[in-house]
Amino acid sequence: MKIFITDGLPDTFFTAVFAAYGEKDCTVSSDTQLQLPLDGEIINVVYDKEKSRRVLQTINKYDGEAESDITLVLHSGDSRKEQICLEYIRILVNNKAPVKNMLNNAVILSFNDLIYKMTGEIHRLKGLLRFTESAEKILYAPYSPDNDITEYLMRHFAARLKSEKFVIHDIKRGTAGVYDGEHWILGKANAAQISISESQGFYEKLWKTYYESTNVKERPHNKQMKRSMPVRYWKFLPEKK
Repeated sequence: MKIFITDGLPDTFFTAVFAAYGEKDCTVSSDTQLQLPLDGEIINVVYDKEKSRRVLQTINKYDGEAESDITLVLHSGDSRKEQICLEYIRILVNNKAPVKNMLNNAVILSFNDLIYKMTGEIHRLKGLLRFTESAEKILYAPYSPDNDITEYLMRHFAARLKSEKFVIHDIKRGTAGVYDGEHWILGKANAAQISISESQGFYEKLWKTYYESTNVKERPHNKQMKRSMPVRYWKFLPEKK
């Protein structure tokens, strides 16, 4: 059995698909904790522009949305994502037509479920992400999402906060998106040490006071908050500190 190990980047995955597609029994994964079989042949995949291009050309021929859908799924936090995407591509190529609506197929159901979870978390965090203003007048938003969605949030907030400088920091993955007021980039990031500006500290206290004043003991906000926002996001909210 061949195990194709990627670095987690979509371009490298599409290179792996080129090599793995003809293999009957193989695994494609970026999971560093993957349990490898004793008889497995490990192949560390290196990005190849031409191989990746040829795979993309094929899938785009059969479904114009396939590339963006697969790229979205590859940002999932699910360790099975690469294998699911490989099997999805096999089905797509075999059918020579879009296959997202083949809901009697377990692979398609798994693929669509990961899209649902990705788009759901992106949508939630667009509204729930909280920025803190540093003493250097840079907006900073730490968070710990289930999925690797910083790239998608950067696109959104770069369009919404065009004149601001900001950082969106994924604590769980040690990565961050940085916007300088014109362009944004993604990179590795250690735990950030920021000093909150006086105005930000004032507004945080004001918001916390407002929250506590509207939180009637007989009708606490917690139940409503749990419905609107998973508890795992609460640690980054000023009103819950």
